Amino acid sequence: MEQKVLAKMEYHKIIEKLIKYCQTALGQAAADALLPSNDLEHIKRLLQATDESCKVDRLRGAPRFGGIVDISFSAKRARIGGTLNPHELWDIATTLEGSRRVKRYIASMHEEDEIELLYKLSDDLTEQKPLEDAIKRCINENVEVLDSASPELAQIRRELRGGEVRIREKLDAMIRSSSVSKMLQDQIITIRGDRFVIPVKAEYRAHFGGIVHDQSGSGATLFIEPESIVAMNNKLRETKLKEEREIEVILQKLTALVGDQTELLMYDLEILSELDFIFAKARLAREMKAVLPRMNDRGFIKLKKGRHPLIPVEQVVPIDMELGNQYSTIIVTGPNTGGKTVTLKTIGLLSLMAMSGLFVPAEDGVQLCVFDAIYADIGDEQSIEQNLSTFSSHMTNIISMLGEMTSKSLVLLDELGAGTDPAEGSALAIAILEHIHSLGTRMVATTHYSELKAYAYERKGVINASMEFDVNTLSPTYRLLVGVPGRSNAFAIASRLGLPEHILDYARGEVNEEDTRVENMIASLEQNRLSAEQEKQAAEQLRKELEQLRKQHEVELEKLEQQRDKRIIKAEEEARAIITKAKSEAESIIADLRKLALEEGASVKEHKLIAARKQLEEAEPAQRKKVGAIRKSGKAPRTIGAGDEVMVYSLNQRGFVVELVGTKEAVVQLGIMKMKVSVDDLELVAAAPAQAPVQRQAAILKRTKDRVSSELDLRGANLEEAYLEVDRFIDEAFLGNLGQISIIHGKGTGVLRTGITDYLRKHKHVKSYRLGNYGEGGNGVTIVELK
Repeated sequence: MEQKVLAKMEYHKIIEKLIKYCQTALGQAAADALLPSNDLEHIKRLLQATDESCKVDRLRGAPRFGGIVDISFSAKRARIGGTLNPHELWDIATTLEGSRRVKRYIASMHEEDEIELLYKLSDDLTEQKPLEDAIKRCINENVEVLDSASPELAQIRRELRGGEVRIREKLDAMIRSSSVSKMLQDQIITIRGDRFVIPVKAEYRAHFGGIVHDQSGSGATLFIEPESIVAMNNKLRETKLKEEREIEVILQKLTALVGDQTELLMYDLEILSELDFIFAKARLAREMKAVLPRMNDRGFIKLKKGRHPLIPVEQVVPIDMELGNQYSTIIVTGPNTGGKTVTLKTIGLLSLMAMSGLFVPAEDGVQLCVFDAIYADIGDEQSIEQNLSTFSSHMTNIISMLGEMTSKSLVLLDELGAGTDPAEGSALAIAILEHIHSLGTRMVATTHYSELKAYAYERKGVINASMEFDVNTLSPTYRLLVGVPGRSNAFAIASRLGLPEHILDYARGEVNEEDTRVENMIASLEQNRLSAEQEKQAAEQLRKELEQLRKQHEVELEKLEQQRDKRIIKAEEEARAIITKAKSEAESIIADLRKLALEEGASVKEHKLIAARKQLEEAEPAQRKKVGAIRKSGKAPRTIGAGDEVMVYSLNQRGFVVELVGTKEAVVQLGIMKMKVSVDDLELVAAAPAQAPVQRQAAILKRTKDRVSSELDLRGANLEEAYLEVDRFIDEAFLGNLGQISIIHGKGTGVLRTGITDYLRKHKHVKSYRLGNYGEGGNGVTIVELK
């Protein structure tokens, strides 16, 4: 892409915005080097990476790149044998730590929500923990070499500290003596040139031996090293030189370790710069409220509320347009300051951004094309130095384009044919448009010439467009109207500004009849368009109101159904309470009757008492365990036989018929339990295959056990849903006679794991539980042993 076009589209301003969002110098360098590509597959990968980074940024925020610096110079110097200083080594350690942190952050995000490209990219980062640890064992965050860097250094520093203590003790005793203290300016010990000295008054220099190392600005104080500690200071200096040599040895060893890993470090830096750059694109997209464009290579552009990214959101007027489907050329006409040039720049800049892997500020559904090149002739390029007029500069630019453009190019022309005689200019403009259109090149051109309106009507694949102008307010609205040519509005504007009517009439008479007819036709089209837009807005408003009413109706209907179900359940509960109370009273009466019979020798038949109790039980209404379990079909129950799979509605569970007891009851296998159930409470789910009775009984037990899984996956569930699922799962496993089960909850934040652990601690069927071992899922799985 030509730098001249990038400058016209102000592409560099987008790059400047992108650079601001990079967290490292590495990312800033990658952003600064960003250029549009014409490789469709490469652009799709760039956009996918941007889309994944937007997902991460939206859900958890971008990873922190703190501590990561450009260590390429240090790494290269280490490879050729140069010794790195502590600051350079510490930068390498923090970069390795930051690299590991970024890699693990993206890996954890990938577990929760797949981000394939970012995960593959970050997974290539080399975790050089041994090198990082080696540096941090020797150097601290204050960029100081630690005593623990080597045994020799630790011994040397002990000697240094001991030597300093001995010198200070000797000087301290000296300055406290009465004979010396009177000769001192202050009773302090200080250092000059790595040697311990004391401040002596200048007049006592002759009485005080030793070496003068410095004096005060006034000359009244001399900083003297007493002769008694010269030897001690010399010894201390020798020890410091030994310390420096040992530090040099340590730094050389660490540098050698870095040199061995230089290639891997350089590789990591490339990945980190790309990751930082990708997440900067996500933050730029968030700032611009941009969306992912769909890319194609067939020359099709579809903008939906496309906005120029450099104009404030509260000021920009979005544009809607299509190019490359029914027509390949758009000719925009209309007065100056209407927004034609901004429209051209918007189309060009959004195309460049998409070809660079950036999101574009528009609504969802935007489609853009990968062009082999974008050519633009926008603005006045007259040059005094080159003696070029406005017309000449435009022609020079257009001629250079004509020799390079192809059918896969995008051409943006502003004020085509301007700057010369109108008749010749319009003819030349039509000829240029015809040539470019015949190549199949996608083109958007703006012009003042009315002759080009007629050309657009007559030529297939070319369409008129205009920038809307409000005659009532005498101001442009900056809206692009595709399909409607622009009007000059000169007479309307002049009339509203107060030009005498007789002058306007004279001017109208000077306009030929054909031009007047065209202007009237355009005015009619514009009026029809406004009417259609108003009707469309009214229809859209009506649609929204109907949609709102439909949603309200659905909500109210759902509420009514819930209230109905609650009332039914409440009535059943009240009836059950009454029956329970009656049963209790009846049992009490029956007990009294038995007692009376024993006392008085009367005979009360036991089977009569049992029959009376059964009548009471039959009077109890069936409880709805779950509203959703109410039979929905409304059909009569089909014939049920032994071995059939059935639904027991009163229990809301499936089971298998073992045998029929008469015509009204059946024995049903529910897990490991058998129950006698009324046939009216059953509905056939699946008929049993024809088998011998013994085989059928074995098949029932096998199918019951096969239905119970030993594993429950709760990833993505909230805590409330998890409690219900775990309770159901443990009951099924217990009935299925399973000894051990696995509950998969994932690692995540640990909230789901903690909640499930608390629930298992209180469950009556749970014997013990633990987290998974290596190969079982680790912290993402809880293994439960049932009683």
